[in-house]
Amino acid sequence: MVAQAVRWNGYTLVMELDRIRLDRNRQDAAQQPIMITAQARSAQPRWQQLWRDAVRDPRELLRLVGLHDLGATLSDAAAAQFPLRVPRGFVARMRRGDPRDPLLRQVLPILDEERIVPGFDLDAVGDTAARGATGVIHKYANRALLVATGSCAVHCRYCFRRHFPYETETAAADRWNAALDYLRADTSIEEVLLSGGDPLSLSTSKLAEFTDALARIRHVRRLRIHTRLPVVLPERVDAGLLDWLRRLPQQVVVVIHANHANEFDADVDTALACLRAAGATLLNQSVLLRGVNDDADALSALSQRLFEAGVLPYYLHQLDRVAGAAHFEVADAEARALHDALLARLPGYLVPRLVREIAGEASKTPI
Repeated sequence: MVAQAVRWNGYTLVMELDRIRLDRNRQDAAQQPIMITAQARSAQPRWQQLWRDAVRDPRELLRLVGLHDLGATLSDAAAAQFPLRVPRGFVARMRRGDPRDPLLRQVLPILDEERIVPGFDLDAVGDTAARGATGVIHKYANRALLVATGSCAVHCRYCFRRHFPYETETAAADRWNAALDYLRADTSIEEVLLSGGDPLSLSTSKLAEFTDALARIRHVRRLRIHTRLPVVLPERVDAGLLDWLRRLPQQVVVVIHANHANEFDADVDTALACLRAAGATLLNQSVLLRGVNDDADALSALSQRLFEAGVLPYYLHQLDRVAGAAHFEVADAEARALHDALLARLPGYLVPRLVREIAGEASKTPI
């Protein structure tokens, strides 16, 4: 074993591993345990400081990426309905001067969002009809999803919950009591999904408040965490979060969300390696997006980059038809052709399942 010390997120991490990629050469991340010791350098977690420093003004974002002249394409109405928010570290991965940058396109509110397109609705996947309790969505057998919070570090313009009533429907309200009561009462639930918003936007102590109670619900065997933070704000993966993960009695799956290989850098790699070392299984779900990843080269590069970071491609979702996102849609025939191209050039374990969520169905629907 080789010991390697890394300065990360205001802490000193001591990592013991056979192989770990901590530079941009992107070697395969190690599978050996990572022993982490921490020394806090500040009473306030660094990720919260970076969270507050996010870019919120669309015109500032354009200035940062050298695209001042695109101001006429912005939609103030869309930004008012669903405000811009993007961490500066994610902005740093955007290509300066490129109006077609795939990362920029995911977060910039533009006039296309104002188009009213038939079939694109406020509740694209039937969340309201599947409500089980406050902040609980129960669509599928043996598992229930908790909308833990409405907060997220980045506001993706295609988000299917961009119109969700978070002000009245968050599971973390009232110390999670309504959600916990629902889970206790239904002994068929074996897996709980923490979603949002982004559940990792909550403090680690707030997450522990839930999981300490969940540990006493014996029929829940697995905890799945759906999060974009390890990609857009990797500093969130700090020693406190990792200590919390290691203590969980359930099997833990972390499903990250990345749509393009350019979203990865050395900080993201390190965060993902730490999550794996804490015992989490890492999967990724992507959304097929016009102008972002709607070509075989981009999708192939994403799958390979995910695997280099120790993450298995899980789902490639067709766009949820939420109002304001029609300009991202890729036709099913084109999506199937792209998926066939991936099957022809990649090993099967690197090919995500191409699916769509249809309200009322018992599972995701293969395309």
